[in-house]
Amino acid sequence: MNDFLRWASEMGGRLTRGVDWILLLALLTLMGIGLAVLHSAGGDRLVMAQAARFGVGLLAMWGIARLSILRIRAWTPMIYALSMLPLLAVFVLGTGKYGRQWLDLKFFYLQPAELLKVSLPMMVAWYLHRVPLPPRVPVVLVAALIIGLPTALVMLQPDFGTAVLIAASGAFVLLLAGLPWWWVGVGVGGVAAAAPVAWFWLLMPYQKDRILMFLDPESDALGAGWNIIQSKIAIGSGGLGGKGWGLGSQSHLNFIPEQTTDFAFSVLSEEFGWIGVAIVLALYLLVIGRCLWIAVQSRDSYSRLLAGATGLAFFVYVLVNGGMISGVMPVVGVPMPLISYGGTSAVSLLAGFGLVMAVRAHRPVHGH
Repeated sequence: MNDFLRWASEMGGRLTRGVDWILLLALLTLMGIGLAVLHSAGGDRLVMAQAARFGVGLLAMWGIARLSILRIRAWTPMIYALSMLPLLAVFVLGTGKYGRQWLDLKFFYLQPAELLKVSLPMMVAWYLHRVPLPPRVPVVLVAALIIGLPTALVMLQPDFGTAVLIAASGAFVLLLAGLPWWWVGVGVGGVAAAAPVAWFWLLMPYQKDRILMFLDPESDALGAGWNIIQSKIAIGSGGLGGKGWGLGSQSHLNFIPEQTTDFAFSVLSEEFGWIGVAIVLALYLLVIGRCLWIAVQSRDSYSRLLAGATGLAFFVYVLVNGGMISGVMPVVGVPMPLISYGGTSAVSLLAGFGLVMAVRAHRPVHGH
């Protein structure tokens, strides 16, 4: 009996090697809440489909967490290059509502841009690991090229929201590497200067409508402003404790558009109230804080930059969707992490946390 228990303990230790339990438990709780919201908003079929995607993502996270961070670092350029291939293929074979954002692989739809949320910060961290920090001007320019190429391709699909998130994930690596803040000022100034050009030449009509409706949704309450108005009604009607699971009138009467994807958090707000929102936000903060703590504990710059950027990028995902559904930011089609329905985004997100776990479990000696 003792031998069996010893064997079981050893096997359990091997199977869970590399797993960060604090991070895993927080993520599992968020996934459980997400499945509950999807059950209310979309039914059993969506729950089963999303659960299967979570299973694939957890398997990817578990496998990546077991890898040596030194091996991951060595593979980074190849991973970045391979993730660019489907991003290029989408222009030939892609499909989508407003452009070409998806590849139909028959058994599932792949959104290539989501892969760059993982591979891009990896590549920027790999490049900066090889140079003295803080980065000098030539280094920043090369890093900007690494970030700018996939960002431009995603904007051409067009998918402005995902492009912004991809660029942010790479920019956070630069900031964590000690990028002077005057560079940030130059970047913000450049974006502001380019805004008129983007408005007249780059933005699609539906994107312009989203910006105009952000400024004044009541100007077209039954048209382009419908989404945000109904979302705000759902959030406000939830009150402190919510209407109860499955009892949200805005979602069940189909007033909320995209209630299983972009506006899933509106459903959560209506049915679970501010208490439910506070619990989910606390879990998000726990995930972000854990990533930053692992980054601080890292012994080499690649690991530190990668773990830190993953946590900060996750923060931006939450911030953008939360701002979008509450009317303080334009609607840009960004899902709420692990709450909204979505396959590629869930798998890539969990794979990214697998990298963070690998950083925690396999810390190389400083400078190696």
